[in-house]
Amino acid sequence: TGNATIGTTASAPTPTTGNAAPGTGTATTGTATPPSATTAGVNASPTTTAAAGASSATAAGPGVTAATPSTAVLSTGNALVPLSAMASMSVDRTAISINHQGTFPAVTASFNLAPGASIGQATQEIDAAVAQLRMPAGITGRFAGTAQAFQQSIASEPLLVVAALLSVYIVLGMLYENLMHPLTILSTLPSAGVGALIALLVTHTELSIIALVGVILLIGIVKKNAIMMIDFAITEERQHNLSPEQAITRACMIRFRPIMMTTMAAILGALPLVFVTGYGAEFRRPLGIAIIGGLVFSQMLTLYTTPVIYLWLDRVYQRLRDPRKRS
Repeated sequence: TGNATIGTTASAPTPTTGNAAPGTGTATTGTATPPSATTAGVNASPTTTAAAGASSATAAGPGVTAATPSTAVLSTGNALVPLSAMASMSVDRTAISINHQGTFPAVTASFNLAPGASIGQATQEIDAAVAQLRMPAGITGRFAGTAQAFQQSIASEPLLVVAALLSVYIVLGMLYENLMHPLTILSTLPSAGVGALIALLVTHTELSIIALVGVILLIGIVKKNAIMMIDFAITEERQHNLSPEQAITRACMIRFRPIMMTTMAAILGALPLVFVTGYGAEFRRPLGIAIIGGLVFSQMLTLYTTPVIYLWLDRVYQRLRDPRKRS
């Protein structure tokens, strides 16, 4: 019922049954009104409907097949393309929407940390579980959100430490106008890093970003022991013409008290970070543990290792300057 127009073009200008005007050549099917009816929407008789269908077939001309909108669609031209040529239709259950990560379809699995667990341990266990699944090559997994930020920070930690060490070496080389003495000062840093890691292991604390900040702070705190001794030894060599052995021995004896005072002040300043309670205390505790562990361990070693490294590098420097001593 209604006035449905089929997109076929008539070849004859003769009028057809239906609502077609004479001479237009357009075949129209739909509700046909008999001559006695004057109200729109009156149902056509079977004879009139059949005549309309025959007239449409006659108007379309030979070789043209009429199609309905459910079986064909219009192309850019005048020809009709079957819908089956472009897509297949089926009735099934499927997802309402498909999530994407970048340009690929993705499924997100979220997780929370158990009490006492760290995000580093969680990522390691997830990687091990994914490896056991043996997924096809076309399926890949990666972390997002907080886990992704954690992995990116871990990947950039070595570069951050190397950049800090390089900056300290350049500054010390400019101050002492020497390439060997900055190496003597930087030799105290490995003991501080080892002490910080031992303290974190003993207290079962994760090497988080806050703990890494504590290790970087140790670069500035621990090297002051070597600076106080080497600076005094260089002054004694230049002003009193002492030998390197005599100068470094005198520096260790005179600078022992300032070294112990500054180290104890730094340790006592970091104690509140370890024993404080309240909101956010768990984030500050790794910082205090790393600082205290690094200071204690380096204090026990640098008082003995710094003079030895100073004398050894001084001999290397003298050999490089005097070719006769090298032979």
